[in-house]
Amino acid sequence: MSPVDITAAALEHLESMSTLHPDLSEAYQNLVGVYQRKLWHQLTMSTLEFVSNASSTLRTTAEGTNSYLALFDKVVLPINKKLNQLTLARIATAVSFSLLDDPPYKDGVAARAILENLLENRDRLGPSAALFAESSLGLLSLTVLARSGEALTTESSIKALEATKEMINKNRPVLAELADTESEAAVVHSAFYETAMTYRKAVGPPEAYYREAIKYVSYTSLSDLSQEERYNLATDLSLAALTGEGVFNFGEAVTAPALQCLEGTELYYLVELLSAGARGDVLGFQRVADANAAAIQMQPSLVSRAEAVKEKITLLALVNMIFERPSLERTLSFEEIADRVVVPLDQVEWVIMRALSLKLIKGMMDQVDQTVDVTWVMPRSLDNKQMAELATRFGEWAVKVSKTQDYMLEHTGALLNQ
Repeated sequence: MSPVDITAAALEHLESMSTLHPDLSEAYQNLVGVYQRKLWHQLTMSTLEFVSNASSTLRTTAEGTNSYLALFDKVVLPINKKLNQLTLARIATAVSFSLLDDPPYKDGVAARAILENLLENRDRLGPSAALFAESSLGLLSLTVLARSGEALTTESSIKALEATKEMINKNRPVLAELADTESEAAVVHSAFYETAMTYRKAVGPPEAYYREAIKYVSYTSLSDLSQEERYNLATDLSLAALTGEGVFNFGEAVTAPALQCLEGTELYYLVELLSAGARGDVLGFQRVADANAAAIQMQPSLVSRAEAVKEKITLLALVNMIFERPSLERTLSFEEIADRVVVPLDQVEWVIMRALSLKLIKGMMDQVDQTVDVTWVMPRSLDNKQMAELATRFGEWAVKVSKTQDYMLEHTGALLNQ
């Protein structure tokens, strides 16, 4: 088609949709206006905004087809070379996912085709747009698999999961290169980590899900998620933090804005458990657990890993006990530790050995004197109270440095004359 024919066909489609759906007339007329003036940036941004709100703007054409697909085929694709490629990939993704709710397309074949066709022109897309489209394609496959209800052990499921895993592993180094060079890197990171965490939610383990999810929330605005999506994310993130092997930085999870949506819900006890764990408050953790025993029984992951969670809270109590002490006062007796972490005295040695083996602390244990001299404790995210305590210690350190400086200045002359 000639440029004139392309323009005529696009405008004709937009005008017909404006007439067919009067409630969307303003939106379609806005697209007509920017298209006629060849304001391609405004056209891509207006189109992206339009297709990102399926609950309000997704309709059917006069022929009964998906209105987003028609918009993409008749307006966007013919001029795709003129558009920002990352925004084009985001539009294509929104169109693809809209097809999954249409009975003729729910098998995902047509939805996949949109992104696969886009990826045939990788050179034009560039690394950011290509990575975004690939990530979206992986998420699309996982979504179709989840909606199908098919067991993850079937041949087709295994094939889909392996393809997604391969994409994630292949593109992780590409993502790292984009981190500091792309102005829209956050969008690409968000898409990649959403796919990665969805894959890990399907296959596990919880600690792998946690690592991907905590990165996802750091690159994603909660306003972009529905209430249900925020709720599910907060629930899954909390459970993964509690049960994930090697996940000890509870403060990282507690301070994540995503967890705020659990406030006032029946699952808020998960946040309370995490908060108690982050403080190393063994008794506080147990109180919350006892008060919500029935609800906890409804969470299979917490039930099956109950002993591992208990051990984790015990170790976090030791870590916090050490952190709360000045760096020059970190020789702890077994009795002090037993009292703080709430274990019998004869189990303290095991707790210390476990913390050392997991590299939560570094130091030397004296089994004769029953003490441990700690030289290092693992860094982690702190809450406001812990930050205030740290600030107080910095203030005390500054006072000591100032007094030492004053002493040195006062006695320098006498020392030099000796």
